[in-house]
Amino acid sequence: MAKRFEQTTGPSQRQQRVAELVRHALAEVLSRGDLQDDVLTKNVITIPEVRMSPDLKLATAYVMPLGGRDEAAVIKALDKNKKILRQEVARRVNLKFAPDLRFLRDESFDEAARIDALLRTERVARDTGRTGIDLSDDSDEQDS
Repeated sequence: MAKRFEQTTGPSQRQQRVAELVRHALAEVLSRGDLQDDVLTKNVITIPEVRMSPDLKLATAYVMPLGGRDEAAVIKALDKNKKILRQEVARRVNLKFAPDLRFLRDESFDEAARIDALLRTERVARDTGRTGIDLSDDSDEQDS
Protein backbone atom coordinates (compact mmCIF):
# COMPACT_ATOMS: atom_id res chain seq x y z
CA MET A 1 0.00 0.00 0.00
CA ALA A 2 1.47 3.39 -1.01
CA LYS A 3 1.92 6.19 1.43
CA ARG A 4 -0.69 8.87 1.16
CA PHE A 5 1.60 11.83 1.79
CA GLU A 6 5.20 12.21 0.75
CA GLN A 7 7.79 13.18 3.33
CA THR A 8 9.01 16.75 2.83
CA THR A 9 12.63 17.64 3.40
CA GLY A 10 12.17 21.17 4.64
CA PRO A 11 10.67 22.52 7.85
CA SER A 12 6.93 22.79 8.18
CA GLN A 13 5.12 26.10 8.16
CA ARG A 14 4.54 25.78 11.91
CA GLN A 15 8.25 25.19 12.55
CA GLN A 16 9.12 28.27 10.51
CA ARG A 17 6.53 30.41 12.29
CA VAL A 18 7.66 29.34 15.77
CA ALA A 19 11.32 29.75 14.78
CA GLU A 20 10.65 33.32 13.71
CA LEU A 21 8.84 34.06 16.98
CA VAL A 22 11.77 32.65 18.97
CA ARG A 23 14.22 34.66 16.85
CA HIS A 24 12.33 37.89 17.54
CA ALA A 25 12.13 37.10 21.27
CA LEU A 26 15.87 36.40 21.50
CA ALA A 27 16.71 39.53 19.51
CA GLU A 28 14.50 41.63 21.78
CA VAL A 29 16.11 40.27 24.96
CA LEU A 30 19.62 40.81 23.60
CA SER A 31 18.92 44.29 22.23
CA ARG A 32 17.32 45.53 25.45
CA GLY A 33 20.33 44.44 27.47
CA ASP A 34 18.28 42.48 30.02
CA LEU A 35 21.17 40.10 30.69
CA GLN A 36 23.85 41.05 33.17
CA ASP A 37 26.79 39.70 31.17
CA ASP A 38 29.72 41.90 30.16
CA VAL A 39 30.40 40.03 26.91
CA LEU A 40 26.78 40.26 25.77
CA THR A 41 26.40 43.93 26.68
CA LYS A 42 29.62 44.92 24.89
CA ASN A 43 28.77 43.17 21.61
CA VAL A 44 25.92 43.75 19.21
CA ILE A 45 24.66 40.29 18.28
CA THR A 46 22.80 39.41 15.09
CA ILE A 47 20.47 36.42 14.97
CA PRO A 48 19.77 35.85 11.27
CA GLU A 49 18.11 32.46 11.68
CA VAL A 50 16.56 30.09 14.21
CA ARG A 51 15.68 26.51 13.30
CA MET A 52 13.20 24.47 15.29
CA SER A 53 13.11 20.70 15.69
CA PRO A 54 9.93 19.01 14.40
CA ASP A 55 8.60 18.59 17.96
CA LEU A 56 9.35 22.31 18.71
CA LYS A 57 11.35 21.39 21.82
CA LEU A 58 14.77 22.41 20.49
CA ALA A 59 15.67 25.75 18.94
CA THR A 60 19.03 26.22 17.24
CA ALA A 61 19.90 29.90 16.97
CA TYR A 62 22.58 30.93 14.51
CA VAL A 63 24.33 34.00 15.90
CA MET A 64 27.04 36.37 14.73
CA PRO A 65 28.47 39.32 16.67
CA LEU A 66 28.71 42.53 14.69
CA GLY A 67 31.99 42.63 12.84
CA GLY A 68 32.71 38.98 13.65
CA ARG A 69 34.70 39.88 16.76
CA ASP A 70 34.75 37.67 19.87
CA GLU A 71 32.63 34.94 18.27
CA ALA A 72 33.75 32.20 20.66
CA ALA A 73 33.31 34.43 23.73
CA VAL A 74 29.81 35.48 22.62
CA ILE A 75 28.66 31.91 22.01
CA LYS A 76 30.14 30.84 25.35
CA ALA A 77 28.32 33.71 27.11
CA LEU A 78 25.04 32.79 25.39
CA ASP A 79 25.46 29.17 26.47
CA LYS A 80 26.18 30.32 30.03
CA ASN A 81 22.97 32.42 30.07
CA LYS A 82 20.90 29.76 28.28
CA LYS A 83 18.55 29.25 31.25
CA ILE A 84 17.66 32.95 31.54
CA LEU A 85 17.21 33.25 27.78
CA ARG A 86 14.93 30.21 27.77
CA GLN A 87 12.79 31.77 30.51
CA GLU A 88 12.53 35.02 28.55
CA VAL A 89 11.59 33.18 25.35
CA ALA A 90 8.94 31.22 27.28
CA ARG A 91 7.49 34.47 28.61
CA ARG A 92 7.34 36.10 25.17
CA VAL A 93 6.29 33.11 23.02
CA ASN A 94 3.15 31.21 23.96
CA LEU A 95 4.08 27.54 23.60
CA LYS A 96 3.21 24.42 25.57
CA PHE A 97 6.91 23.78 26.26
CA ALA A 98 9.72 26.31 26.25
CA PRO A 99 12.28 25.10 23.70
CA ASP A 100 15.83 24.25 24.74
CA LEU A 101 18.21 26.71 23.14
CA ARG A 102 21.38 25.96 21.21
CA PHE A 103 23.67 28.63 19.88
CA LEU A 104 25.87 28.11 16.83
CA ARG A 105 28.03 30.44 14.78
CA ASP A 106 26.31 31.63 11.61
CA GLU A 107 28.29 30.49 8.56
CA SER A 108 26.12 32.23 5.95
CA PHE A 109 28.18 35.44 5.98
CA ASP A 110 31.35 33.46 5.21
CA GLU A 111 29.58 31.58 2.44
CA ALA A 112 28.33 34.82 0.88
CA ALA A 113 31.85 36.27 0.97
CA ARG A 114 33.21 33.12 -0.67
CA ILE A 115 30.65 33.27 -3.48
CA ASP A 116 31.32 36.98 -3.98
CA ALA A 117 35.05 36.28 -4.26
CA LEU A 118 34.37 33.55 -6.82
CA LEU A 119 32.23 35.90 -8.91
CA ARG A 120 35.02 38.46 -8.95
CA THR A 121 37.64 36.09 -10.33
CA GLU A 122 39.15 36.69 -13.77
CA ARG A 123 37.85 33.36 -15.07
CA VAL A 124 34.23 34.27 -14.33
CA ALA A 125 34.73 37.74 -15.81
CA ARG A 126 36.10 36.14 -18.98
CA ASP A 127 33.18 33.71 -19.20
CA THR A 128 30.61 36.47 -18.83
CA GLY A 129 32.31 38.59 -21.48
CA ARG A 130 33.45 41.37 -19.17
CA THR A 131 36.94 42.72 -19.70
CA GLY A 132 37.57 43.82 -16.11
CA ILE A 133 37.07 42.17 -12.78
CA ASP A 134 34.70 44.93 -11.61
CA LEU A 135 31.14 43.58 -11.42
CA SER A 136 29.45 46.96 -11.05
CA ASP A 137 26.19 47.76 -12.79
CA ASP A 138 26.58 48.32 -16.56
CA SER A 139 23.50 50.56 -16.87
CA ASP A 140 25.46 53.53 -18.23
CA GLU A 141 26.92 51.37 -21.05
CA GLN A 142 23.41 50.34 -22.10
CA ASP A 143 22.29 53.97 -22.44
CA SER A 144 24.85 54.67 -25.21
